[in-house]
Amino acid sequence: MDKSLSNILFIDIETVGVTQHHHELDERLKNQWARKAAFLKREDGITDEELFQQRAGIYSEFGKIVTIGLGYFIAEKKNFVLRTKALYDHNEKTLLLRFADLLKKINVENLRLCAHNGREFDFPYLSRRMLINGLPLPEVLDLAGKKPWEVNHLDTMDLWKFGDYKHYTSLELLATVFDIDSSKTGMDGSKVNAAYYEDDQLVEIADYCVEDVIVTAQVYLKLKSIVAEKVEVIRADPN
Repeated sequence: MDKSLSNILFIDIETVGVTQHHHELDERLKNQWARKAAFLKREDGITDEELFQQRAGIYSEFGKIVTIGLGYFIAEKKNFVLRTKALYDHNEKTLLLRFADLLKKINVENLRLCAHNGREFDFPYLSRRMLINGLPLPEVLDLAGKKPWEVNHLDTMDLWKFGDYKHYTSLELLATVFDIDSSKTGMDGSKVNAAYYEDDQLVEIADYCVEDVIVTAQVYLKLKSIVAEKVEVIRADPN
């Protein structure tokens, strides 16, 4: 196995609105959502409540994390072996504490986090929700005072941009062009909020999250021209 993979933790998060309904927000946060909603593009006639259900989970001030998917390559002589795990909990603080504890236990020098669109979404979202929950930032997420080259974050979307800052490419599109099996077999990001609040499908959301981690890891191999005839996936027991 390529030694450059030994200190990378592939991650993905799934998020939902901090409450199921807009009217359940406290008044201060409800007022802030009204201000936010005024700047968001919306169809004619859509209400703040409807917009909240559609998009609140995207914003760390109005959403929460319900699952964190993790994956890392383990040393094998010939095969590429990706070990994965899903952390999930209805209580976001409990979930984030478990994630922080796991990071402490990883005995890897210069640990790097890798996610698709991680710089714009996963990494800052995790950091903001930790602070909102009153938790200290793990070292790998604490970027204060660090120079750009000291930040150990990898982003498969960034790698695909090649300096084109206006270019957005979905993970699904990269999986398609690189002929990697899709993670979107029964769920996608737009369905997570309803799956969580209406259908109580937290376990299914966690499974979907891990599938995205698996795809991200395989895309990373392609982007770094690391040849793997086959990636064997070992799934740890969830939670």
